[in-house]
Amino acid sequence: MTNFLLNARAAGDSDTLGHVTSSPPIERPTRGSGYGRLWQSLPRELGFLLLTLPIVTIGFVIGWVLFAAGIGTLIIWIGLFILTAGLSVARAFGTLELTRLSWAGLPTIAPPRWAPAVRRPGLSGWLRGLFGNAHYWLYLLHTVLLGFILGVFTWAVSLVWVAVSFGGISYWFWGRFLPQSGQDIWLHDVVLRFFFPGFQMADSYLGRFNGESALYAVAGLVFLVTLPWVARGLILLHHGLAVGVLGAFRSEALEREVADLGASRGAAVAAEDHSLRRLERDIHDGPQQRLVRLQFDLASVGRKLESDPDVARALLDGAMQQSRDTLEELRELSRGFAPPILQDRGLAAAIDSLAGRSTVPVTTTVTLTGQLLPPEVERSAYFVVAELLTNVTKHASASRVELTVDSTRGIAGAGNLLSIVVSDDGVGEANATDGHGLAGLSERIHGLRGSLHLTSPAGGPTVIEVSIPYLATTSTVS
Repeated sequence: MTNFLLNARAAGDSDTLGHVTSSPPIERPTRGSGYGRLWQSLPRELGFLLLTLPIVTIGFVIGWVLFAAGIGTLIIWIGLFILTAGLSVARAFGTLELTRLSWAGLPTIAPPRWAPAVRRPGLSGWLRGLFGNAHYWLYLLHTVLLGFILGVFTWAVSLVWVAVSFGGISYWFWGRFLPQSGQDIWLHDVVLRFFFPGFQMADSYLGRFNGESALYAVAGLVFLVTLPWVARGLILLHHGLAVGVLGAFRSEALEREVADLGASRGAAVAAEDHSLRRLERDIHDGPQQRLVRLQFDLASVGRKLESDPDVARALLDGAMQQSRDTLEELRELSRGFAPPILQDRGLAAAIDSLAGRSTVPVTTTVTLTGQLLPPEVERSAYFVVAELLTNVTKHASASRVELTVDSTRGIAGAGNLLSIVVSDDGVGEANATDGHGLAGLSERIHGLRGSLHLTSPAGGPTVIEVSIPYLATTSTVS
């Protein structure tokens, strides 16, 4: 029996055992130069920076009020609940900061684990879990101090940069509407007199205004050209602070990885047990019964061979047919493991063979990268496709099926993903609850640290998307 355990460290987080979930989208590199990409992301980054001041100010005020009131009233116990509210508010503002950073296009920061691994029962256990969690206090520190200071600084710098950029290049238009007092100080005069002593300013107002407009235009152009870099640098300061204060600890990431590996191993073991039980049932109900009948027929042939040769010959013909049927059924069972065509010609040919044997017309599209798939992944993918097509034949009442298989190459052999999509025009309402065939298939995929996403409304269509991560072999397809 094929062992479906696969060390696929390039996978993302899996869901709980047997749960059907959607795989995260694969990010594609943005086209264009580096400077052009900075301009593409500038609107979102400026939106983040210019909204920072009101957000951090509200968090600062509420956080400090609750924290100070809670500390001041601890002696009468009510401060305990005020502090609880303050920590909860800090958590909300910290979570908002992570969401805003993700919205601005920066890499997602893994959130911390808020629930303790072991929680004591009752109110005291809940309070211990709250006040003993360092993440709550770090979020409070970010809300009432670090985030506020950084937010005020980055907001001021970004506002000045935007104002000088767009105000400078447009001063020639709006500057003429400013009131004149007769004692105005012209900035271009101050600058030129500093670099060129003895400089004489133009006598007419128009000349002075044109000189001022030229200086503002140069300054605005310089600030505008550097605006994307400044905005990216400011938002990276927020991201760096969030990684250090708001993100999960490394120990938590390791614990999560260990738990995920344990869940994947449990799912693989459960899937293997399910497959073995089904194989045992199929052999008992099929080939074993035929072999028993074949044994009886051969015994009857032995008794009738001398007394009634014609009957013996008929019984022998029936026994031959039973042996052929048994052989064909054993071949069908063996296709669930590793058919010769898969070993000899690869996954694409094996999938075409499955589609050709389906009683429902199947349109296949197989696109694989130059990397060879690991043998265990090929066998798993073959089994998944065979199960899905069988489910369509038995339950979907479909007239056609579309099957798409493609692989996405990662970086340095990691992050590779094999995707399988099966859609049919059947009656829909398929589900992956316990007791259904898709539940066992979901367990098997989870054992590979993959995911299965099911969409099947009443009346169809049914679309099943399977993603299996893998580590590519060193060989390549010529």
